[in-house]
Amino acid sequence: MNPEVTPRHPYQSVTNEPTSVRTVRVACYPFAMQQSAGIYVEILIRGDIEEVWRQSQRPELHEPWDLRFTKIQYLPRASEAEPQRFNYTTRIAFGLQIVGQGESTGNREEATGLRTSALKFWSADSKSLIEEGSGYWQYIPTENGVRFLTWYDYRTRFGAMGRLLDTVLFRPLLGWATAWSFDRLRLQIDRGLEPKVALSWRRRSFFLLNIVAMIVALANVAIMSPSYLVAAFNPVTLNLAMIALSLVGYVAAAEIPSASRCLRQPPKEST
Repeated sequence: MNPEVTPRHPYQSVTNEPTSVRTVRVACYPFAMQQSAGIYVEILIRGDIEEVWRQSQRPELHEPWDLRFTKIQYLPRASEAEPQRFNYTTRIAFGLQIVGQGESTGNREEATGLRTSALKFWSADSKSLIEEGSGYWQYIPTENGVRFLTWYDYRTRFGAMGRLLDTVLFRPLLGWATAWSFDRLRLQIDRGLEPKVALSWRRRSFFLLNIVAMIVALANVAIMSPSYLVAAFNPVTLNLAMIALSLVGYVAAAEIPSASRCLRQPPKEST
């Protein structure tokens, strides 16, 4: 395996490609989008590339860990040579849901082991801010596991108001959800943690803040009302118990997905 492999956009032309590379050409579906860098997410998964590929390419395995989708359904196709079309559903607030469609535009595998899977997606649902988009997933084998990454971008509906809503709220939230989901997949493959168990919104820093608050509160009682320290049901035992529980929570929270474990920008190539 080659740890020096760097991500490459699948729509980028390849010069002097060796004949040893087994390639299924990735089709390009260009369209006018907002002037943005797109959404990029990358995480290192210390697992086998075949397992990462399987968990992300099979709908029944993809659904449980990806927060962005409630259901993914592959549609029948006449042969393996045809693009794979699919429907997707995402539940939003108040029991509403958004439906859309997508199409796998091609897969690519290089002699280095790097794999790329590209797709386009769109939605005619009037509730969907996304009108159409495209992107790719890459799987880069390294000595320490698999660099699993994605890049995608899209065009919004609703004109200037839609673009403003996307910039201020929707795009940051969608990027966070992608990163959180990638770490959820990492925990599933690296540590065997089922996605349903990992569904939590807590932050580890809250446990540390609670420990600090308990220590400060205890110090304040010791200075202002030291007699309470020896009373029944005194703050010493209560605060120490809260500190112990916070420590347990902090350690346990290492098994909780966090978007902060992902890269949100492509790493700079070493010179």
